[in-house]
Amino acid sequence: MREQITGLILAGGRARRMGGQDKGLMHLAGRPLIGWVIAAVQPQVGPILISANRNQAAYAAFGHPVIGDNAIGEGLAGFQGPLAGIAAALSVAETPWLLTLPCDAPLPPADLAARLAAALARAGRELAVAWDGERGQPVHALLSRRLLPDLLDALAAGERRLEAWQAWHHPAIADFSDCPQAFLNLNTPEDIQRLEGLPSFPYFLHPPPP
Repeated sequence: MREQITGLILAGGRARRMGGQDKGLMHLAGRPLIGWVIAAVQPQVGPILISANRNQAAYAAFGHPVIGDNAIGEGLAGFQGPLAGIAAALSVAETPWLLTLPCDAPLPPADLAARLAAALARAGRELAVAWDGERGQPVHALLSRRLLPDLLDALAAGERRLEAWQAWHHPAIADFSDCPQAFLNLNTPEDIQRLEGLPSFPYFLHPPPP
């Protein structure tokens, strides 16, 4: 299944709560946030794409193609939200499935793709979303490339809400209630400092080998 999945790391937002600094390029324990996400997702997928609307050269330095929202038309250029980034990735992906992750949740589960794929298979759906035990995590999702025409229609109609579009497709739900910290979002510099200050960081999800 791995080679049938393209990983998409969404780094296309304005990051207002980071004081305008690009979230994915902020450092956690000496490594850019997007570096953490790449390291976690690389064993789970085939190709990786990065969705970014600024600092594209800096993101390209990580060795993966960078796409902006304008890949699907100038009318969607700029900071249109995750739906536009997902549509742009689906328009260039060469695999039947797309795994989406945000750049500001640096410690995703090592079996994110596998659990989402299992949920898809059980439900016979074309979209699966992670559940952390308390709430859905819509940016952590696995979806079929066949959904691209519908997504483009939704964007053309003015829809920008990821969860609203997903709800139309009755997504399968993958249970990650055993590791809710994997979905910890770092929205401010203070969030990064707090995570770095945890005595168990970065091993609170997966302890180091003896």
